[in-house]
Amino acid sequence: MSDLPQSFLSETLSRVKPSPTMAVTAKAADLKAAGEDVIGLGAGEPDFTTPDNIKAAAIEAINAGKTKYTAVDGIPELKAAICAKFKRDNDLSYTPAQVSVNSGGKHTLYNALMATINPGDEVIIPAPFWVSYPDMVLLAGGTPVTVETTLEANFKLTAAQLEAAITPKTKWFIFNSPSNPTGAGYTWDELKALTDVLLRHPHVWVMTDDMYEHLAYDDFKFCTPAQVEPGLYDRTLTCNGVSKAYAMTGWRIGYAAGPQPLIAAMRKVQSQSTSNPCTVSQWAAVEALNGPQDYLAHNNETFVRRRNLVISMLSEIDGIVCPTPEGAFYVYPSIAGLIGKTTPNGTVIKDDETFAAALLEDEKVAVVFGAAFGLSPNFRVSYATSDEALHEACTRIQRFCAALT
Repeated sequence: MSDLPQSFLSETLSRVKPSPTMAVTAKAADLKAAGEDVIGLGAGEPDFTTPDNIKAAAIEAINAGKTKYTAVDGIPELKAAICAKFKRDNDLSYTPAQVSVNSGGKHTLYNALMATINPGDEVIIPAPFWVSYPDMVLLAGGTPVTVETTLEANFKLTAAQLEAAITPKTKWFIFNSPSNPTGAGYTWDELKALTDVLLRHPHVWVMTDDMYEHLAYDDFKFCTPAQVEPGLYDRTLTCNGVSKAYAMTGWRIGYAAGPQPLIAAMRKVQSQSTSNPCTVSQWAAVEALNGPQDYLAHNNETFVRRRNLVISMLSEIDGIVCPTPEGAFYVYPSIAGLIGKTTPNGTVIKDDETFAAALLEDEKVAVVFGAAFGLSPNFRVSYATSDEALHEACTRIQRFCAALT
């Protein structure tokens, strides 16, 4: 079959690219299938299994015949559980009419952007960012405005940077803490400095991605914008989901709460795209939010141990600087000290993309290069895998870097 003529495809596609993190994961899987001994550190997915009580709730729903269509944006029981979660964990009061349930956290953000963005609207996105933020803005017809943070500032946006980025065209500020890809978490005071700026610009709305809320380590205390500054409640969409904390990535349930007119607009988008999220997954999510939460602390102990292992081993490498993140399950080391060096087979490390490609070729370790997240020269390691795999992967990275000249 011949290729499609370019004129057949939407011009919108020329503005976006496929997800680099998914591409790295797929390439690692292909190499494994071909018999290569590949260690994949690209996927942002816990290696824990979904807790038994959640799986049991899904099976019970299936056996009870709860497999039909539901309301477009969620069953009443799940919306009630989400409202209870926001009150319990974040001291935020929402009604079910202010809640949207979607097919994953990405779907939540996409619905909100599609429901609100007009041509010329700007969306402020701190870099490094989750790879999908700018492309979803572009798909919606908006203009992403990325603002680079620095390693010296622990990859956190400052109030002065936010103030400088706001224009009359700014519609949204996308905020993510703890961060994908850096794991950086904003303290109450750091977030209050940002919300003080936003109070001065009433045309700017806040889209906060709290997916890693429960993955917070050491003395770090999670907080979210509408909690820190109640004055932003009426223009904040607080987004979350069950994927990361509850090891439910494949169940595809995300959710958000915000002003009722915005939720209604998101419902309209969803009614003409996916309709309701998976019914069985919704019942599982009810149990995730309402059921026991004690395993979250146990899982976090495992993640902290893995984080410390990776940081310790990567920090031994000359030319790599690896800051300690407050949450999530990523580290985002700088390879500034390795730029310009050469591998034994003659590949010059020109940038982080070259580094990641050569690492995969020479040592069969798959990481995601920093340019995919909007800030170089870095790479992202997901430590949501076994201690053994992480130790072996870091040993290979050490060997790869030691061989550079």
